[in-house]
Amino acid sequence: MGLAETTPTMTSTQVRKTAALTVGLLMGVWVIDYIDRVMMAVALPFIGAEYDLSKTEQGWLITVFSLVYLLCQVPGGILADRFGARRQLMVSLVLWSIFTALTGLAWGLAALLVIRALFGVGQGLFPGASFKAMAERTTPESRATAAGSMLAANQLGAGVAPLIVAPLILLLGWRHTFWVTAVAGVIIGFMLWKMLPPALPSHLNGSDRAERQGVPLSLVLRSASVWKFAALFCAANMLGYGMMTWVPSYLLEERGISLISTGFMSAVPSLVMCATTFVGGWLFDRYFHNRARLFVIPLLLLTALLLVVMLQAETAIGFTVYQTLALGVAGLSTMGVLGMPFRALPPSVVGSGMGVVNVGGQVAGVLAPVLMGLLVDKFSYTAAFGLLIATTVLAALIAVIVPQRPEQFTFGTKETA
Repeated sequence: MGLAETTPTMTSTQVRKTAALTVGLLMGVWVIDYIDRVMMAVALPFIGAEYDLSKTEQGWLITVFSLVYLLCQVPGGILADRFGARRQLMVSLVLWSIFTALTGLAWGLAALLVIRALFGVGQGLFPGASFKAMAERTTPESRATAAGSMLAANQLGAGVAPLIVAPLILLLGWRHTFWVTAVAGVIIGFMLWKMLPPALPSHLNGSDRAERQGVPLSLVLRSASVWKFAALFCAANMLGYGMMTWVPSYLLEERGISLISTGFMSAVPSLVMCATTFVGGWLFDRYFHNRARLFVIPLLLLTALLLVVMLQAETAIGFTVYQTLALGVAGLSTMGVLGMPFRALPPSVVGSGMGVVNVGGQVAGVLAPVLMGLLVDKFSYTAAFGLLIATTVLAALIAVIVPQRPEQFTFGTKETA
């Protein structure tokens, strides 16, 4: 629904209700989104056994999705800016529900790779549209908190997925589990279509600032500030994708943990990260929105240190405890990484701008599964998790050069760090 269709004046209560309902609905979609993704990681040992796949081949099942998902980020953001978020959200949900169901019908590795690539198209249209919908329905002052809540649903989905998926795989098999999840996607899509509120007036959501500044799409796509945050998100997001893909297999194969126990032990760190992502968004909005480096760099370095301790754990429980601490600290930094571009980009171009930033995050989704699978095949799980330590430290180094305040986040050729 366009900005011109909204009511010109709103009370503060109406503004808060619009934001809360939007956040709640988008959280529901992101939960299903991540359940769909994590489901493949939990099912990998069973799919690998059925088709006699190496760890590298299993990693490609995650990477092919991530590669297509990455390629759809900027086009998806541009389409959301041009045609509106509501329609694109629905198209995305329909497509990914269809290809989730088709995953359960796959007859071999080649079919799985094609279906997961098409699944990446469906999900790749969603992030830009969700950021667009959120920006239109929140005020700039509360935007990082709202986005933190929405993105916390990623980890909520990653956390509840093993608890739901592991029993379903044991009860129904991995194929039928994909069909059940597809039905859930259809249900949440229907709710989103019926309940998503109209956008806020432009003077409340900041769209009038874009009109005054006259920011064209071409400058957003060429902005050094946008691409710096894309690089930061890439390095920081290696951790989440790496853990999501390979921890279930590690616990099953290296630690001898049962599937149900693996599901529980994989869920706890993600649920903790869900909570800390929300808290991090609130802290960023309240205390650090003009001091992003002071917030992000210490958290990323502490995360890397906790990962080192995690690798030295002698028991599966010890591994999970330190993994939980590491992901919890990393969750606090999430909106420090994403909050600045989300606050600084005008709503009229936020889909495109955040699409570029999300390209960086999804490069991690392409690299982490297959690189870690290769390291496991050639060396060990220790080497694979060591890669995540290095990329987390790299993220802290990149954070040194990103803009800290909205006025430093410019769209011209001369930009300050």
